[in-house]
Parts: sequence; structure tokens; C-alpha cells
Amino acid sequence: MLNFEYYTPTKLVFGRGTQDGVGELVRSFGGSRVLLHYGGGSAKKSGAFDQVKNALSAAGLEVIELGGVKPNPRVSLVREGIRLCRERKVDFILALGGGSVIDSAKGIAAGVYYDGDVWDFYMKRAQVGEALPIGVVLTIPAAGSETSAGSVVTNEDGHYKRDCMGVNLIPRFAVLNPEYCFTLPDYQVGAGVSDILAHVMERYFTNTAHVDLTDRLCESTMRTVMLHAGRVLENKRDYDAWAEIMWAGTIAHCNLLGTGREQDWASHNIEHELSAQYDIAHGAGLAIIFPAWMKYVNACNRGRFVQFAVRVMGVDLSFTDPEAIVNEGIRRLEAFSRSIGMPVRLSEAGIGEEHFAQMAEKACLFGPLGNFKKLNQDDIVRIYELAR
Repeated sequence: MLNFEYYTPTKLVFGRGTQDGVGELVRSFGGSRVLLHYGGGSAKKSGAFDQVKNALSAAGLEVIELGGVKPNPRVSLVREGIRLCRERKVDFILALGGGSVIDSAKGIAAGVYYDGDVWDFYMKRAQVGEALPIGVVLTIPAAGSETSAGSVVTNEDGHYKRDCMGVNLIPRFAVLNPEYCFTLPDYQVGAGVSDILAHVMERYFTNTAHVDLTDRLCESTMRTVMLHAGRVLENKRDYDAWAEIMWAGTIAHCNLLGTGREQDWASHNIEHELSAQYDIAHGAGLAIIFPAWMKYVNACNRGRFVQFAVRVMGVDLSFTDPEAIVNEGIRRLEAFSRSIGMPVRLSEAGIGEEHFAQMAEKACLFGPLGNFKKLNQDDIVRIYELAR
């Protein structure tokens, strides 16, 4: 196990009716003039928008609205939010939605006190310093951005999707009410579940030895998510199943599961180029890329993939043929993804080969990807080819 520091300052408020206290939560963290940032779909369909706005007003807070966040949030809207916060002297941002809304809110928070263009943070030309405080009311369990320090934003000019990190971007609080998930469409459920699983797998596939505790935590989280995904797709109003998935989504990306172990993150970066180029849902892209990555790298540490196949995917084959065990584990992962409505091949998402080389080049803009196996441009092209 590696040395580590673990810091997660976000106050988590979980359960039915918890949105009613959001106004007082904002006040407790010094907010008085609040930017309410949202997308429009899940927040309004679930009733969250009206409930949260009423709670903010009841607490005597001034509310400035900025909607319109899309999946794969755009830097153009982040820039608009920065301008609005400066003009209206906003002192707190409340993100109402899923990962795209939260990441957009983080971009706004980072840019308000910065003299340059906010895209500088995403291109590693500047470090995030002072930022507006952020709170979250989560409506889509997927990204785990409600407790993370990261933000991922797309620049429409050039089809770039990049991340930035900053400890000041970690939300002060997050309100998680599983009832807000009842109205999510099937495809969004599948994409969210795929994203949660990918966050765990980026941490699980490591070459670090003696990480038994976090191995078991990762495995339990993945099995829990897969079990309850089917249940919520059968009954969207199953509160208990949604509660398991919503809490798992937070646990998957608060970095508890990554403590003491080297993490990978190649698959996420490879997928970012897909969703930047084709605007595919991030979770759907991960459902395609992760099995292809597994096929390409598993020989580097086959024991780790055998463990995944046996403990997570329930493979029960002769241990005299580890390659067969690994292949069956990958096959079962793909079968699970299909069962929740996700594509597992680029062709199933209508994506061809014409941009493979270009996407691989952009993916390696800051150097090789991953830690489980270092990947260069040629490696990434091969992974795209395996995903066809």
C-alpha cells in the first residue's frame, strides 16, 4: 500500500425531503446571493427545480438563475456564468443536477476571480486558486462530482474535452435525495451506472500490491451497483434501490476507494475524445472503451483481471486457464452493459474510424495515458480499433 492523504470536506445530507434545508445550508456557508445553475431536464421533471428555488427564497436568499447546461458541458456557458456572477456579485453557486451541471458550476467558480480565460485551467496553463463556494443538489447519480475536486468541460472550438483540478472546487455540501431519480429516462440510468462502475474500475485496476481492503470495497461497490441497476430499470420508484446507487455514485468518486493505490484513468481520457468529437454520453462512451482497454492491457497483470472476473463478474472456470477467465469476465461486463441499454461497440453508437488517429493525438496532448500500462498514440488507436 502506498502512502496517502485523504481529504473530503463535503457535508453530505442524504435522504427524503433533504432539499427543504438547502437554503439554510447555503446560509451556513456564507451565501446570500446565489447563482442557481441547472440544465433543465431532470431538475424540472423531478420537481427539484421548484422545490429548491422555494427553499432558497424561504431562507431570504437572492437567486440568480442560469440554466441550459448540456451533457458534456460547454465552456461557452461557463464563460457566460462567470460574466453573470461578476455582474450580479454572486457569492455562492448552487448546482442543481448531475455531473455536467456540477462541472460547469466548478468552471464558473474557478473563473470568477481569475483575470485570464477560464479555459487556461483546462489546458494546464494556470492553476485554480480562489474560487466561489459551491453547493450541490444532486438529481442524477453518476459522475460523483459532488465530492470531487475535478471539473470536465468541452470546448466547442476544436472539439476538446479537458479536466481541471483544484481543492477549492470541492463542493461545501451536497444534498442527495433518491426520490429525484424516479423520473430519469432509461438511457440516462444506464449511462450513469456505467460512469459509476468506470470510476471504481479506474481505481481497481492497479499494479499496487497489498491493497486488500480497498480491493474489497471496490468489488462490493461494483456488485452493489450492478445488482440495483436492474431493479431501478424494472421499477423507477424503488427508493431503496436508488438509494444504494446514489450513495455508491458518491463513494465511487470521493477517492476513498483509491486510497493507497496507484490509479489508471486512461479509459476516461480516451473516452473524453469520443464525447468531445461525437457528443456521445460519457457513460455510454465508457461502456464502449473500458472493455476494449481491458482486452488490450490485461496481459500486463493477468492476475488482477482474473480477480475482477471471479470476484465481481462471478466467473467460475478452471484456474488452469487464466486467459479464459479474463475473457469471460470481459464478456460478462459487456453483457451487463447491453442489459442496461448501453452500447459496447463504436459501431453501435454510429461512430466510424475516420477520427481514430486525430483523437489519439489529442488524448496524448500532455503525454502518455494511464498507469496500469502507459499508452501512447499507437496504443490508443489500437484500443479504438478493438472497440469498433
